[in-house]
Amino acid sequence: MQNPAIHVNSEIGKLKKVMLHKPGKELENLMPEYLERLLFDDIPYLRIAQEEHDSFADILRQNDVEVVYLSDLVEESIINEEVRNQLIAELIDDAGIKTSRERDILTEYFRSLNKKTMIAQMMAGIRKTDIQQFEDKSLGDFLRNLNNEYPFILDPMPNLYFTRDPFATIGNGVSIHKMCTETRHRETLFAKFIFAYHPLYKDTKVWYDRNENFSIEGGDILILNPETIAIGISQRTHENAIEKFAQKVLTEESHFKKILAINIPKQRTFMHLDTVFTMVDYDKFTIHPNIMRDMDVFVIERDKENKIRITQETSSLSDVLKRHLNLDKVDLIKCGSDSIIDSAREQWNDGSNTLAIAPGEVVVYSRNYVTNEILQEHGVKTYVMPSSELSRGRGGPRCMSMPLVRDNLPR
Repeated sequence: MQNPAIHVNSEIGKLKKVMLHKPGKELENLMPEYLERLLFDDIPYLRIAQEEHDSFADILRQNDVEVVYLSDLVEESIINEEVRNQLIAELIDDAGIKTSRERDILTEYFRSLNKKTMIAQMMAGIRKTDIQQFEDKSLGDFLRNLNNEYPFILDPMPNLYFTRDPFATIGNGVSIHKMCTETRHRETLFAKFIFAYHPLYKDTKVWYDRNENFSIEGGDILILNPETIAIGISQRTHENAIEKFAQKVLTEESHFKKILAINIPKQRTFMHLDTVFTMVDYDKFTIHPNIMRDMDVFVIERDKENKIRITQETSSLSDVLKRHLNLDKVDLIKCGSDSIIDSAREQWNDGSNTLAIAPGEVVVYSRNYVTNEILQEHGVKTYVMPSSELSRGRGGPRCMSMPLVRDNLPR
């Protein structure tokens, strides 16, 4: 079913409504010993990260964007006790908690909280010291804990403020993702419940499901125009997932006609397509110069017999974009300019990861001043947000936002 509550047919149409997640206590549950497990390289200072995030939201509101928050949407989706109990049970399942004693204690704990506090605690994680019953150990607990000093009953979800990844809005539908890493798997549970039970979003068409076999993440999905989607074949998105996605999206139920599958290096530095390539205007794109020669493009579309056909492009990325987007010219704006040092530094801090709020208008991180100046020289208006702490999570303004409604571009 087509749900007008979701309406995203481009990367650059005037942004009308967006979902964010203001980072919470989950960041204070990061520890040096477990950073790699939780996909972080450093520990952001929560208070400053929240102030930076508020600045981000303020920029959006000042430009007439309605801002809604993930936690509020989840709360509004818990429409009765049955749904609440289902969310608790599935979260415990996804966390891999198998012993009946631990499951019962966690279930009782979550049921004792009001909805808002329960959701915040699910996101923040639960320390072993948070629940008294876990201190009253059984013999089995003592034996299991002899060589286990791990401090959490339930892992935190520190990556939640990167709302771009667990699901993606595509046309009037949504893809709910199978995440690449176990750490981020539980994040998509919130999307499942929003699109199953939220009064505004429950009838949304689902293009991909979190229980599929192959991973795909929202940072790899770019809606270039109402007919064309770009998807990165990356460290986090598998080629088989793209083919499965294409089978659902390239149908009569949607107006999309083709997918440009862009192969990028499988490295953490380039974890998603939008960390190296974003659209900022009709014919302008940011790009990380160090990988321009490494971006092979494959076109996925249906043939006259309605079968999926895949062809490899042999021309340059610029020529591919011109041909498939019907453009006379393409301006590829290099992150960090031509300096290998500046480009590497600013790409690491998401200089390419801009959020377009209208054609030629983008939100950017303050620390990427070289790239920001170049964008301005190319006629792009930049809204600069503070970024000393949020950037430690390895994601920029696009990563931190999920558009729900954009205006259509004029034809």
